[in-house]
Amino acid sequence: MENIRARLKLGNKVEDVKLRKRKSLLYSKEDENTFNYGVLRARVVALSVVFRLINCFLVQSSFVPDEYWQSLEVSHRMVFNYGYLTWEWKTGIRGFSYPLFFAFIYKILHFMNYDSVHLLIWLPRIVQALLAAFADVKFFFLIRRLENHDIARWTFFCHMCSWFTWFCCTRTLTNSMETTLTSLALCYFPLPRSKTHSSKKYLALVAVAVIVRPTALIVWFPLLVYHFWKEDDKLRLVTHNYIPIGTLAVVISALIDCVFYGKLTLVQFNFLKFNIFHGVADFYGSHPWHWYLTQGFAVVIGPHLPFFLHGCTLAFRRYKILLAAVVWTVTVYSFLPHKEFRFIYPVLPFCMVFCGLSLARLTAWRRVAAAALLVSNLVPALYTGLVHQRGTLDVMSHVQTLCDISGDSTRLQPDVLFLMPCHSTPFYSHVHCPLKMRFLECPPDLGEEAYVDEAESFFDDPLLWLRNSFPYKSSLPTHLVLFDVLQQEISGFLQGNNFVRTAEIFHTHLPEGRVGGKIFIYERR
Repeated sequence: MENIRARLKLGNKVEDVKLRKRKSLLYSKEDENTFNYGVLRARVVALSVVFRLINCFLVQSSFVPDEYWQSLEVSHRMVFNYGYLTWEWKTGIRGFSYPLFFAFIYKILHFMNYDSVHLLIWLPRIVQALLAAFADVKFFFLIRRLENHDIARWTFFCHMCSWFTWFCCTRTLTNSMETTLTSLALCYFPLPRSKTHSSKKYLALVAVAVIVRPTALIVWFPLLVYHFWKEDDKLRLVTHNYIPIGTLAVVISALIDCVFYGKLTLVQFNFLKFNIFHGVADFYGSHPWHWYLTQGFAVVIGPHLPFFLHGCTLAFRRYKILLAAVVWTVTVYSFLPHKEFRFIYPVLPFCMVFCGLSLARLTAWRRVAAAALLVSNLVPALYTGLVHQRGTLDVMSHVQTLCDISGDSTRLQPDVLFLMPCHSTPFYSHVHCPLKMRFLECPPDLGEEAYVDEAESFFDDPLLWLRNSFPYKSSLPTHLVLFDVLQQEISGFLQGNNFVRTAEIFHTHLPEGRVGGKIFIYERR
């Protein structure tokens, strides 16, 4: 009997030891998983931040005027009380919320007495790059939750090597911020197989995106409808999420705009009225309805296109809502006459999901395909970032040097005239001194009396315009900035008024129309 009891006790002790070992192994496994996840997260964060900062400093070209005139120029005027506001800010179709973000940065620099022109130019872009890096990290872990680590890795690779994302994401464009917010909102959206989502978080981010750029609602409309359709408690979704968050966004946006416009201004309504109902956007060019299908989308997605098409065949059912959002966005923008590549940029992260699935499936040719994808994106990324259309930024460095003599009463005060298509260059945000500068204006015809498109009048007959504008030598500007294609046409005016070329700046290898390959600066002696 005693032997039996001893054996039972020994057996119990052995079982206790085994149980403790199992528990210790379980805990160590959890600790190991936590450690691995922490290491992975740190690596992805470090990679994204370093990559986007390099990205930021290797993009030294201009894209479209809005990256300055609808952000930094407005911010500079808000903080330093001098600058130029385009017609959009006089008619109330632009919101001050996005420029206020950069104005806050400018105000801090001004308060600390660090408001050098280089920091005013680069710090907003660095902040934009860090936000893009944060969105990159969230995007990687979203795909990792939806799929597996291998697919997440290849999707992240596709996303990071996209030439158009490289070209746009660090710019101070409303489209860049809209895309960053869209990518972040997607991380909290109730996608199929997504176990962690938050209606309030994703709707708040969508609301901010719409405040920054009202057209963000185009991208999110099918996604909002999908969420409503799939939600069990539809009434609660509308009354507790859609209506409160949407109303709060409109109220905050209206309050900010009322403060800076000095009157009640509903920017979203004005934006819709001028661009859609009055067709003001058509003034800046129009394209055929098929432009996005035949050119725009192919350029934006670039060498990723075959992988995107292959990925659509693999995951059509699984991610049909993302594909529907891409098709819907391209279709809606196709019906609008004025078209630009950047308008469809926010759907690019959606496309990368399909590209990653495609690359992960190509097991036999994966490395070859990845190398080809990297190289084919690297060439346009570096060329458009470092070479193409850089002259309009470089010329402002030359103009900025005139600030050193603008306060010298013993010398002729600089007076710079830009004889270029309107808004070709940034303005006071890249000079940061109250230098006398002027450019050819080109507001659209809003039905006002005596409407004049100054830029069009000039290019119709440059010599006549110059003679009428400057009948006396005393009224002439001290410096002229122009593209090389204009030089021959006004050479008589330049020689007759003792203008001497002092700088020749490369702009592009692909001159077109009134935009030349080089920019000349002439100084009156």
